[in-house]
Amino acid sequence: MTGIRRVGHAGTLDPFATGLVVLLIGRATRFFDLLAPLVKQYVVTVQFGARSTTGDIDGVIEPVPGRVSAAALAAALPSFRGRITQRVSAYSAVKQGGERLYKKARRGEAVTLPERLVEVHSLETLAFDEDSQRAQLRVVCSKGTYIRSLAEDIGAALGTAAYAAALRREAVGDFKVSRAVTVDRLQEMRPEALFSGANPSFLSCVGALYFLPVRELNTEEAAAVTNGRCIDGDEDGPVVLTRAGETVAVYRPAAAAGQLRPLVVMV
Repeated sequence: MTGIRRVGHAGTLDPFATGLVVLLIGRATRFFDLLAPLVKQYVVTVQFGARSTTGDIDGVIEPVPGRVSAAALAAALPSFRGRITQRVSAYSAVKQGGERLYKKARRGEAVTLPERLVEVHSLETLAFDEDSQRAQLRVVCSKGTYIRSLAEDIGAALGTAAYAAALRREAVGDFKVSRAVTVDRLQEMRPEALFSGANPSFLSCVGALYFLPVRELNTEEAAAVTNGRCIDGDEDGPVVLTRAGETVAVYRPAAAAGQLRPLVVMV
C-alpha cells in the first residue's frame, strides 16, 4: 500500500487475537529497539475447566474437572502480579535451532521450552460468569509476556485448567487501539494520504518517540549528526534530535562525559 518495502512492527499478535499492531515504515524500522519494550495492555477471556493444546481457542479443547469461584479467582490473581517466571509456549514464535517453536510443535517434535522473567504491572478482573466459567481480565505487562501461558497458569493455580478463548490488545505504551484503523480502511486511502493527517493512525517519528526528550539541533550540530559524529550533551538517556522539526537521529550518552553518540541516524 505504501510503496515502501521495508515494513516492521513493534510486536505481532497471535493468529486468534485482535487489536493493535504498531507498524514501522521505512527508516522508522530502525526504532524497533526503542518501541518494542513499551508495556502492552490486553483484555483476555479466560475459559476455565478445559485445556487447549495451543493454550488458545485454535487448539484441541479437552474438558478438565474443577470449577472456579469469583472469590477464589480474586484470591489467586495477586500472585501473578509483579515479576513472574513463565515457560515459553510450545506454539510461540520464539526460535530454537533457527526455527520457530510453533513449527516444531505442529510437526509433533519434542522441544525444550525455555523460561523467561516477565513483569505483570496490572491484572484485574473485568467480569466473571460462574455458570460459564469464563472470566474477562485486563492485563498490563512487559514485552515478552505470554497471555496464553498466563491464562493456563491461573487455571492451574485454581486447581483446574484454562485457556485463552479470546484476546485483544488495547494499547502499546500510549498508542491506543481507539486511534488505530483497519487494513481495509487503509486500503481505501490514496498512497499519499497514508503519511498525512488524513490517516488518523499516522504518527511522525517525533510523535512515535513521545517517551523521549527532544532537542533541536543547530547548523553545526546537524552537520556532525549527518556524519555520525558525537555532539556535546548532558542528557542521561536517549534523546530525539530534530532539525526544522524533522527527526534526524536518536543519540545516547557516550563514554566521555558531556558527549552524545549515535544510536539511530535517519539521514
